[in-house]
Formats: sequence, structure tokens, C-alpha cells
Amino acid sequence: MNTILVIGGSRYFGKSLVTKARGAGHEVTVLNRGSSAPPVGVGHLVADRDDEERLRAALGRRTFDTVIDQVCYTPQQAAVARRVFAGRTGRYVMTSTMEVYDPATLPAPATGGVRVPLTEDSLDPFTSGAVHGSGPAHDYAEGKRRAEAVFLRDPAFPYVSVRAAHVLGGGREDFTGRLAHYVERIAAGNPVDVHETPYPTSFIHHREIADLLYWAAGQSFTGPVNAASHGALDVTGLSELVAEQVGRRPGYRVVGQGAEASPFSFDRAYAMDNGRAAALGFDFGRVTDWLPDAIAEAAAA
Repeated sequence: MNTILVIGGSRYFGKSLVTKARGAGHEVTVLNRGSSAPPVGVGHLVADRDDEERLRAALGRRTFDTVIDQVCYTPQQAAVARRVFAGRTGRYVMTSTMEVYDPATLPAPATGGVRVPLTEDSLDPFTSGAVHGSGPAHDYAEGKRRAEAVFLRDPAFPYVSVRAAHVLGGGREDFTGRLAHYVERIAAGNPVDVHETPYPTSFIHHREIADLLYWAAGQSFTGPVNAASHGALDVTGLSELVAEQVGRRPGYRVVGQGAEASPFSFDRAYAMDNGRAAALGFDFGRVTDWLPDAIAEAAAA
């Protein structure tokens, strides 16, 4: 039995992660700001992770085999965690995102060029230093990149960043509303806004990312790892699968250059290579195997 601290873990796939670890017999503690209680049988610590003094007070003299950080969004939060958990844990797993590979920073594809999925080496977080563009999405991606750099620079403990693909599934649990966007628009006969030449992106099921985080907590590798189901889809492929579930053909409206399109429509290659995690032993599913059920859940929500 291991001792596991989950920072966050109160919604969506974080709840599945906590439940899975507890069901496997580990001693699990959840740390959050007290907005929600963890499942029965799980320890609970209340603290604001941004307040270093109160975080230390809440932890007391506790140590953990593994910390799984679900809610690290900024380099400031990473710096606090690095200081506080130095000497307290033997392994630190941070839930990162594929958005660290910001499409705005990727080379535009040449006509007819070969699209190579992004590997972990496609990003050097130490070269990240300025927000590319503006708005919440860019701020989020930059915050995650710079948080990774804090942990990777002169590591205080063995560290893993799990760069999760776009997470889908769970019906009402999916607070992002991105899959519901497609279900609602296509069912209503409204067009989906797409780029003139949309490129594929990567997805992962909400239970699969919970499984991968749990798996990563028990391994010995370090550094970044991409987390994506096998098989990428572009926005039209996703829309076609939604159409099969709602019984109505999708329509499309091409947006102009620089205009905002529907979620998951990208004007340059934006799919991840999951080869590192697969080689290390994680068994990924295929997007086309689980996505129809996820769409049905979204339609019923």
C-alpha cells in the first residue's frame, strides 16, 4: 500500500482517479480548498495551495509516496509546491495538457507536407517565456508550460508531467461543454464553424486519463509523457460521428483567417504521438471505440 496525495481531484476524471487509487487499497488523501468532500474512506486536507504558509500548516509532518497534482496552472503554484513538497514525497505527477504544444507557436503546414504527430521533444519548456497571442486559452497554455519548467529545472523530487489530450466523455461530468457543442449544433441543424483545411487532433476518454495518471504514479520514469488514445480525428471526422448518434447530417461554415472556429478545429497539425507511454507499458484504447458512447452520453445529458 502506498500513500498518495491528490491535489484537486474533486471533479471529472480527478474523482475517478481518487476512487481507483482508493479501490486498489492505497491510502489516499485529497487536498483542496474545502469546496467538496472526497469519497468515503479518503483523507481530506483543506488549504489554498497558493498560500504557502497555510499549505505547510495543513500538511503538518505528513509525507507521501506520490503526489498527483491535478490543479497546477501557473509557475507560481509550481514554485510553492516545489518548495513545500521537497523532502515530503518520492514522486510528483503533474496533470499537464496537450495545449502546451500551442498551435499558434507551431509551424504552419506546407501544402502537401507530411504531418508528424507531436512527441514530448517537440516542446522545450525552458524556451517558453511569453504568452503567444492573448486570451484565456493562451494564458492557460503558457501557465502550464512555465509550471512544467519550474519542476523540471533542478528537480526537488522525481517528476512527471502528463500532457493530456482533449478529454471527452462523462456526460454532465464534462464541465467543458465542448462535445455538447457539437451535439447541440448538429442536432439543431446549425453549422459547425471550421477552418478551410482542418487538421487532426488527439483525444482521450475521461476514464482512460484517470487510469494513466494512476499508472504513472506507480512507475519510475520521469519527464513529460503524452497521453492520447490511438487515432486522431479532425473536426469533420468528429462531426460525422456525432451525426451518426443524433440522426442528422452535419453542416459546415468555413471561418476566415484568424477567426474563431468550433472547438477542436485547428489550421495546423495538432495531434500527439503516444509512443513513449505505450513503450513504457500503458495500453491505450482507440478513439473510435469509445467516442460513440461518449457522444450518446452528451446527447442524453
